[in-house]
Amino acid sequence: MTVDERAGGTALPAPAPPPVRRPAAAVPRHVACVMDGNGRWAAQRSLPRTSGHRAAETTVIDVITAARSAGVEWLSLYAFSTENWRRPADEVDYLMRLVRRTVRKHAPLLHARGIRCRFLGVNDPRIPAALTRDFTDLMTLTRGNRGMTLTVAFDHGGRGDIVEAARSLIRSGVPAEAVDERHFADHLPYPDTPDVDLVIRTSGEQRISNFMLWQVAYAEWMFPPVLWPDFRAPHFVECLHAYRHRDRRFGAVAPHPNGETSP
Repeated sequence: MTVDERAGGTALPAPAPPPVRRPAAAVPRHVACVMDGNGRWAAQRSLPRTSGHRAAETTVIDVITAARSAGVEWLSLYAFSTENWRRPADEVDYLMRLVRRTVRKHAPLLHARGIRCRFLGVNDPRIPAALTRDFTDLMTLTRGNRGMTLTVAFDHGGRGDIVEAARSLIRSGVPAEAVDERHFADHLPYPDTPDVDLVIRTSGEQRISNFMLWQVAYAEWMFPPVLWPDFRAPHFVECLHAYRHRDRRFGAVAPHPNGETSP
């Protein structure tokens, strides 16, 4: 009851509640990075493209460390897509050797920091057998860790994952009417992976590039202009801070003070 109503006057309408905001969590649970700009970084310095890939190693470790320190539970890095096989053979061969050296070099550090490592993709027979063994060894070494889960998407394609999930459903004999989003997601690689909350794509390019298409359905996206080899922990933390100010409505609407809603 308002003061005017208690005094016997005309009742005044109660004030409308403030708009409902759905701010993002303080720290996104799952961050995914599209590591873009290695080639342009090298071109700006009149260096071969392989120099950009080599320089990117420092950024990878810096971002992993920053994510772990910030409390990110899941970090996914897009290292090599199914479409990247179209690149020149010399560049692909260099990438395979670089990734193998990086995995072997940093495996002890990742394990010491309690990071569980996974590799998403790794299906193409063109991947050197020695590299596949290194991936398996790192996953085995770190599978009991619970500090953070690092997923490296290597020979990955989001469309291919969805096709394989559909084939798995068919093989399992699930009736069509019983298929829903939950059942479908159960047939994706690593079904325990939570949806991506934040995607960071460096270099200013604004494309999905067939990356974790199912998991990024409602992710927030950020496109810092800095090229990946120059991207460092402060840039990553800046993206986390910007994420906090995003309103994540997931298709719902927030009411206006007058009781109406807006998209």
